Parts: sequence; C-alpha cells; structure tokens
Amino acid sequence: EGANAYLYRQFSVVGVLIVIITVLLYFAAKASGSPAEIAWGRAIAFLVGSTFSATVGFVGMRLATVGNLRVAAAAEKSFGRALMLGYRTGTITGMLTDGLGLLGGSIIFLIYGEHAYEALLGFGFGGTLLALFVRVGGGIYTKAADVGADLVGKVEAGIPEDDPRNAATIADNVGDNVGDCAGMAADIFESYEVTIVAAMILGIASFGHKGVIFPLLVRGIGVLGSIISTYTVKAGPEDTSDTALKSVHRGFWIGSLISIAGFFLIGLGYLHFDAAYLREYPMAASGFPGQQPANLPVWANFGIAGLDMRPALTCLIGVFLAIALNKVTSYYTHTSHSPVRTLARACQTGHATNIIQGFAVGYESTVSALLVIAGAIILSVLCYWGTPPVFVAFGVAMTGIGMLTLTGNTISMDVFGPVADNANGIGEMGYNRDATGRELEPGAPDYMPPEEYRRARQILADLDAVGNTTKAETKGIAIGSAVIAAVSLFASFIAVIAVGSEDKINQMTTTQYFEQAGKLTVADPLVLVGFLIGGAVPFLFSSMLIRAVGRAAYYIVNEVRQQFKDPAIMAGTKKPDYGRVVDICTSAAQGELIGPGLLAILAPTFVGFLLGPYALGGFLAGMILVGQLLAVFMANAGGAWDNAKKMIEDEPRSATTGKGSEKHKASVTGDTVGDPLKDTAGPAINPLVKVMNMVSLLGLSLVLSYNVMGINPSEQGAGTVWQIGLIVAAVAVLIILWALHNSKRETAEMRELVGTQA
Repeated sequence: EGANAYLYRQFSVVGVLIVIITVLLYFAAKASGSPAEIAWGRAIAFLVGSTFSATVGFVGMRLATVGNLRVAAAAEKSFGRALMLGYRTGTITGMLTDGLGLLGGSIIFLIYGEHAYEALLGFGFGGTLLALFVRVGGGIYTKAADVGADLVGKVEAGIPEDDPRNAATIADNVGDNVGDCAGMAADIFESYEVTIVAAMILGIASFGHKGVIFPLLVRGIGVLGSIISTYTVKAGPEDTSDTALKSVHRGFWIGSLISIAGFFLIGLGYLHFDAAYLREYPMAASGFPGQQPANLPVWANFGIAGLDMRPALTCLIGVFLAIALNKVTSYYTHTSHSPVRTLARACQTGHATNIIQGFAVGYESTVSALLVIAGAIILSVLCYWGTPPVFVAFGVAMTGIGMLTLTGNTISMDVFGPVADNANGIGEMGYNRDATGRELEPGAPDYMPPEEYRRARQILADLDAVGNTTKAETKGIAIGSAVIAAVSLFASFIAVIAVGSEDKINQMTTTQYFEQAGKLTVADPLVLVGFLIGGAVPFLFSSMLIRAVGRAAYYIVNEVRQQFKDPAIMAGTKKPDYGRVVDICTSAAQGELIGPGLLAILAPTFVGFLLGPYALGGFLAGMILVGQLLAVFMANAGGAWDNAKKMIEDEPRSATTGKGSEKHKASVTGDTVGDPLKDTAGPAINPLVKVMNMVSLLGLSLVLSYNVMGINPSEQGAGTVWQIGLIVAAVAVLIILWALHNSKRETAEMRELVGTQA
C-alpha cells in the first residue's frame, strides 16, 4: 500500500511536468524549422517514452512487493526455491523492458523511416527523464528511511535491523521497492532506450536500413538468451551464498554465450552489402575501404565477399564490457575479495578508519572501471578505423547494444537485491509472530521450531548478501551503458553543429565533421569554461540529493525517537505508528523531486544559449567524464561498506566481534554513510548524464540560432538572435538558483525541533 501510494503521488506530480515538456518540445521543433508531422512525432514519442518508463517502474515495483513475501515463505522450506523465486521476480520486469523498448523503437522507425531521428530522440528523452524522477524520488525515500531506521534502531536502541518495534522498518521496506525495484527498472529501461536510439540514428545515417534493423535483431536475440539462461539459475536445498552467487553468474555467462552465437549467425545471414544495396544507400559505401565491401580484411568479412561482420564484432565487445564491469564491481564489493575484507578489519579501530578505507576502495574502483570502458571504446573505434566518423560512432553505439543485450538478466540480478533484502526483513518481523507482532507460542499453527527458524533466517541472510553484490554489479553495467550511449550520441551532436539540423546528419562530410570536432578544444576558453561547468554539475546534483536524504532522515530519526519513548512499544506489546514514518518519507521525497530534475534540464540550456554550441560540447564532455567517475565511486564505496557490515554481522557474537560490538557499530556508520551514495546519488547520475545529452541534442538547433555569442557554423555569416538566447539563459540560471536555494532550506519544523532540543 505504501509503495503504491508513493508512486501514484509521484506520477501525479511528474505527470504535470511531462505534459508541459511535451508541449514545449512541439513548439521547439516548430521553431527550429521542423515540419508539423516531425514536431508532433517528437512530442508524442516523448510522451510514449515516459509512459513506457513509468509502466516498467510500476510493474517492477508491484512484482517486487509480491516477490518479497513469496521468497520469505519459500525460505522456510528450501534455499534453492527461495533463490529461484527471487531471481525470476526480476526476469518478468526484464522481459517487459525488452518488449517495450523494442516496440517503441520499431513503431517509430516503421512510421517515419529515414526521418525517425527526431522522434527517436523524443522517445529516448521521455524514458530518460521519467527514469531520472523515479530514481531521484525513490532514492530519497528509501535512503531516508534506511538511514533513520539504522541510526535509531541499530546504533542507539541496539535492536536488530527490521525489528518490528522500529517505526521506520515498514518505510524502509517500502523504500526498497520504490527506490531499487521501480527506480532500477526505469533506469535500465532508459539505458535500453537510449542505446537503441543511438544505434538506430547512427545506423540509418551510415549503413541505411540494415544499420537500423540489425540492432533490433540483436536485441531480439538478447531476449531469447535471457529467457533460456533464467532457467539455469538454480541452487540446491542446502546451498550457501557463495554457490548462489555462482549460479547467478552462471546464468549471465550462459545468456552471454547464447547471445554471442546469435550475433554471428544473424550477421552471417543478414550483413551482406552488394552493389544494388550500395546504389540504394550510397553513403554506406563510405564505410568500406576504397568504398568496396570486398576490400574488408579477413577478420571483418570472414573471407566472404560482401559480408561485413563488424557490427557483430562490436556487439561482442559490448558483451565483454558488461562481463568485465561485472567482475570489477564484484571484486570491490563482494565479501570474498580483499577490498571488503580490509574494510571489515578497519572497523576494529573505529568509525573513522572504516570511512577512510572505504574512500580508498571507492577511488581505486573508479580507475579500474574507467580503464575497462576506455578499452572497449578503443576496440570499437579500431573496428571502423579509417572510415567516416558516423561509422565509428555507430560502432560505439553497437557496443552499447551488445552491453545491454542481456537486459533481462541484468534487471533480474538487480531486482533480486531488494527482494532478498525485504524478504529478510519480513523474516525478521514475521517469523514466529502473529498479525499483531506478538511472538507465537510453541504449538501454534505457524510456529517454527528453533532449528528451522535459524535455518530459514540464515537462508534469507545468505540471499541478502548475494543480492547486495548483484545489485552493485548491475549498477556498474548501468553506469557503463550511460557513458557508451553518451559517447555515441556525441557524434550526432557534432553533426548537428556542422549541418544545422538533425535530419541532415547523413549529408555530413568527413571534412565537416573534423572541422567542427577540431574546434572542441580546451585551447578555446569557451570550451574550457563549458568543460569546467559540466564537470561541476554532477557534484552539485549529488549534493542536492544527499542533502535531501539528510533532511528527510532528520525528521524520521526524531519521529522514531519519540515513539521509542513509549515503554509499550519497546516491550513489544504495542505496534508503532508505521504510517507516520511512511507519510514523512513520501512528503519529503515529493518535495525534493523537482529541483534536481530542473538542474538536469536547465544546466545545458543555460550553457548552450549563453556560451554557444562549442561550450555546450565541452559541457557534455566534462559532465560525462566526471559523472562516470563519481557514479562508480559512490556505487562501489557504498556497496563495499554495506557488505563489510554484513561480514561483521555474520561473525560470532562477543565483546569485540559480531552484532552489538564496537566493530559492528563502526560498520553501521560506514553503511549509513554509503547508503545515500550507492542508492540515491550514484544511481541517479546515470539518467542525469543521458538527460543532459538528450536536452543538448534536442535543443541544439535552437542554440545555433539564438546563442548570445553569435556562433552558428552551419549558417556562415547568418549570426544569431542573441537577445532571445540571453533571456532563455537568464531564466534558466534563475530557476537553477531557486532549486539550489530550495535544496538548502531549513524548514520551520527543523528549526522548531532544534530549538526544542536546545
């Protein structure tokens, strides 16, 4: 009920903004000279994309709420069945993501054909913007409840996590559903959308219709691979967390092998380019050495004249990238590896050493992830080395397609985390208790003997540990996909600067591309300023979100403390007022929702209209780089702190080890610090990167016409109407300042609480 109520309220707030942006997109397209049917297509596609993203998030959340209960019930009987139910809960959401993403892209291409560019951008922007709002609101909700519950319950009162006496427990479980399940489902959906949009846009501009159809076929193969591999995720009745994690990874590997085989089989049958095809799509000839497919090297055509397997090879690189990011994240966040073990040891000497060591782990992990992503991009570029830039960008986009081929597995792994976490909480609150929360007496119908109780609780604890790792691993894949999509769309950005509008991208020459790309240099002060501003935005965005979590947690901590003053609640004879904390979380999340969203939309608007298109290009480059590094740091540092805490909780209880010890309290502090990093700010940077890319692309034609600096390379000597640009930039910066001020406010209720305590 709490999860449903939250999402309904959120969609009612966001829905108004979505309608306003739909209207603005239509008039912006008309103002840039697009025909009415293209303007309508962009606006309607935006509406459809946001609706699809909301649908995926809502269905994912509803499935998770049912899955929580089923996993908790299955743990009473079998480890294997509990694992299977938890994993397959996310599989359904993954299949829905695949289906809606393919449906939207395919319908737009069928309607608009070679003119699908603007409609596809609208579709991608809709999914991305809605995902940003779901991520932001859900992240604030879940971590405010989690931090409040941990600080008062585990640290101050010394009671277990998910103890029914803690008034924040239900809000914490609701938050897992709306933040991790709905949020991640919408996040992966928009990654799925944006990568397929990038591939289809660049595909039609490079290889013609085969460049559009092949990405769709690859995604279809991915659906098949995900379905088959789901049935390989199994565990025995007496297995543990290590064997369960191996089983989940085995499913990912099997799905990868099926997909790779499918890439090459489809490529061998479909990627043939004969003379008739090159006459129909003459621009495709530029993608081959000497404009002849027969001149391709053996590794690219397998010795078959007219065959081009480079799209399949770049998909293969994408699959390897997903696996590599999976391994990197697992190394830094799983309890079997040294980073988490060193964190657990650091807790022996106190809270500060745990925090210091956690920062070191997070910083180191960013380097590993960045090197893996950079290596994949270089390999993709080498596949199309010597061809025009649009073909190189298509290769990078196909790497993103390959990376998210196993979307079903990825969402299954992610949703498994909060489902297992909530099932563990349900076991804590519900095993051997009646509907009122009182403990059952031996002989009652639902009473479990002590041995069965311990076994069921251990199963849920093991699944929770596995879920923490799989959830962290999928964050790495989501972050990587954001970078790949942003890099591939950057070619479209440069193309629009060169030729003036999106529908002329396939008319761009290599000379035009390199001429405009050469101007995006930090030797140009405007580009450097844009680069610096772009690098600062992810930090400002994260600051707004983390501050929102802290403010909401403040209310929750005070509410739970007040309820703990009731002796009947602490004695377990009276139920806490769970609804009060749920209401606090819901109100706080809704109140903090709009500011970060406005920053994502208006920051590139301000830079573009004030400083011009080249500064906007520098802005995007700085934002992509810093956003990727910051997101990886926050996700991995938070995941490492979380699992270090779980390692200590599994230790035997004594004065120096296990739950209740000073070592455990230090680990709880680390976990509490890491919570808003890994589950609020870090994941929200993924849609932030893509929203700002989409806003920049959709508004670039207007920026060229109205920027204050008068820069319009596509219309030499035409100049710009700079007065309009100045007004737009001024309005944008004023709204951003309002959003920042709003995020730093101290409410009257907070001042009253501080005054009362003083």
